[in-house]
Amino acid sequence: MKKNIIIIGFMGVGKGTTARAFSEKYGTYIIDTDDLIESKENKEVKKIFAKKGEDYFRAQEQATADWIEKCVHGTFISCGGGFYKVNNLKKLGTVVLLDASFEWIHARLKNAKNSEAKLAKRPLFSDEKKAKALYKERAKIYKKLADVVVDVEGLSLEEQVAFIAKKCKV
Repeated sequence: MKKNIIIIGFMGVGKGTTARAFSEKYGTYIIDTDDLIESKENKEVKKIFAKKGEDYFRAQEQATADWIEKCVHGTFISCGGGFYKVNNLKKLGTVVLLDASFEWIHARLKNAKNSEAKLAKRPLFSDEKKAKALYKERAKIYKKLADVVVDVEGLSLEEQVAFIAKKCKV
């Protein structure tokens, strides 16, 4: 794989899960933008939001995107839900949207074995009404930015991975 695959989508849609499955199947390196920022800051995303605010976090996302553009190739990159706002997203690789309804995502998080941890990890999901409004705001933007759209509600994880590989010519 020469070009990066950039996975975007709403928080909780399964970007990290898909990245791990893709890596297992195709032997690609994977990185997660939130994990990179947490490592750099030595803090969890929710603590960065709490102590330094969302604007600071978004600036860290842009710095991460700039680093990816210069230094990362042939990698499957799972992005935080708001990473789509970076100004060089399309330069990073093929942008793939994992798409699902808000209700499906919410059910996925609530029904997970470690649901409390999954919900706690996402500071913007703490208020369901606000999260749903944020989803509506982002959904159209995600679709405009995407080179490839994957409807995850209708596909198994294996089917998602195969679909992405085919569309991205892996």
